[in-house]
Amino acid sequence: MDTQWPRWEVFKQDAPGKPHQAVGSVHAADPEHALLTARNVFARRPQAVSLWVVRAEEVFSWTKEEIAQDPALQGGATPARGLRPTSYLVFRKTSHKRSMTFVDHVGEVQACSPQEALREALARFRDAEGLAWWVVAAEKVHRSDPSQETVESWFAPAKEKTYKQQQYYTTVSASRPKRRGEDEAFGEGCAHC
Repeated sequence: MDTQWPRWEVFKQDAPGKPHQAVGSVHAADPEHALLTARNVFARRPQAVSLWVVRAEEVFSWTKEEIAQDPALQGGATPARGLRPTSYLVFRKTSHKRSMTFVDHVGEVQACSPQEALREALARFRDAEGLAWWVVAAEKVHRSDPSQETVESWFAPAKEKTYKQQQYYTTVSASRPKRRGEDEAFGEGCAHC
């Protein structure tokens, strides 16, 4: 029996005008819990202005190789019959250089299925080669409150906190070398030394 809470993918926006980027995942009971956990994990020290979370099972993903092997995913979008289009958020990975960020939000498309959303995205977002693509129904994405008051209370404190890389912390060693003149100061045969 699985006792873990559901996994939620987390998207963080560093500054207004920048895209939301996938930064990792959290386990949480519900969307509000996921947003709070995401804030504590991914936005405590790095700057952020917005967070999105979505259940991992709601994310549909394809690699460049999977798209090349599936002719149904290539070419223009063919609308599914009898279904009403919905908004899908589109995310794309264009480089292997940034290890933290898997995909960037590039826009939104209208489609009747995730596969149709991918076909539409491939036809529309051609400014860079996609190594991987994610599509998510916009209605499944839970967003942090965009009000200025919430942005300041959730994210502003993180801007003022300093962050130290691990190498800046000192190491305390159990063995300590003797300094010159130490024996004279504490006595040569001290029982405590």
